[in-house]
Amino acid sequence: MSVTKQAVLEKLRSIKGPDFEGDIVSLGLVSEIFVADGKVFFSITVPAERAQQLEPLRAAAERAVKAMQGVNGAVVALTAERKGGGMERAPAPRPAPPPQAQRPAAAPQGAPAGRQPGKREVPGIGAIIAVASGKGGVGKSTTAVNLALALKAAGKRVGLLDADIYGPSMPRLLGISGKPETVDGKILKPMEKYGLKVMSIGFLVEEETPMIWRGPMVVSALTQMLREVAWGELDILVVDMPPGTGDAQLTMAQQVPLAGAVIVSTPQDLALIDARKGLNMFRRVDVPVLGIVENMSYFIAPDTGKRYDIFGHGGAEAEAGRLGVRFLGAVPLEMAIRETSDAGAPVVASEPDGPHAEKYRAIAEAVLAGMSAETQPVPDIVYE
Repeated sequence: MSVTKQAVLEKLRSIKGPDFEGDIVSLGLVSEIFVADGKVFFSITVPAERAQQLEPLRAAAERAVKAMQGVNGAVVALTAERKGGGMERAPAPRPAPPPQAQRPAAAPQGAPAGRQPGKREVPGIGAIIAVASGKGGVGKSTTAVNLALALKAAGKRVGLLDADIYGPSMPRLLGISGKPETVDGKILKPMEKYGLKVMSIGFLVEEETPMIWRGPMVVSALTQMLREVAWGELDILVVDMPPGTGDAQLTMAQQVPLAGAVIVSTPQDLALIDARKGLNMFRRVDVPVLGIVENMSYFIAPDTGKRYDIFGHGGAEAEAGRLGVRFLGAVPLEMAIRETSDAGAPVVASEPDGPHAEKYRAIAEAVLAGMSAETQPVPDIVYE
């Protein structure tokens, strides 16, 4: 039995609004409802200053929808608007004493190297790597999929999470169609291609469907795709992060136990400025930066063999040196990389012995070396 938006709305009419006035549907607090393969996504708008207080309201709505026949899961988020939407009329909360400042908990004695306090591990996954960029259009997703394939070629068990909610690319890049199945109607089974386990919001919606979500809903959807997927045993999960340094990216970096981040940039100054922002974001939340990849680094004319530095030359390598991080490698602006990506057969899979696949394999080796260096325990220094 398939669930409809109208049925969800009727169910939500049983949820009282803030301070038990009316219901959340009649008060106009429920966003557009999105249903895909039995999964229901929506948000509830509440006053910004009461978001934490009204978390039980969100939880009640989520429980109600999950209990519906035909629903396999639900992602319900609180969104906040300080003005508009009629929420100014909601009664003000009672004054509460200011919360005491909390110091971050110290890592437990004997904790494994690389464990990040306050971040829940994902069972079965050895390490999670984020592939990020400060801006879109630099080839981040193409780099992520070829890096994942190169890690697989190095003998690792690899998964790939397409976290770019607004512009999911993995269905096209890997040539995957169809909908993921569920395990006992509760968690999703990842799709598989070229030996990779893959999950993307693009498997649940049509390619042309715009994802008009607010930040909290994006974070909720990403969390579900990470933690409610039957990944099995993986050595590495590569996460193709959304471009930029907004709330969704920062929350992912804060909540997911990342083993490290790979920053993708082109050589031009404008892209490097944005790449620097992305790098600093990861550093601020104590995520190791494994290095920088310079994509679209140069172009070799197929007829003459002459090299053209279309976007400049060596900018990312120089920036890596200036910031004290590894330079992982340069990938050329090459027709074969674009054609194989558009065809759903990334170059590392379709031309594994070619020169371009070799560059991605070298980047993968550098990433593995960086991960090994980051997880080495610091030796104790004993004075006698």
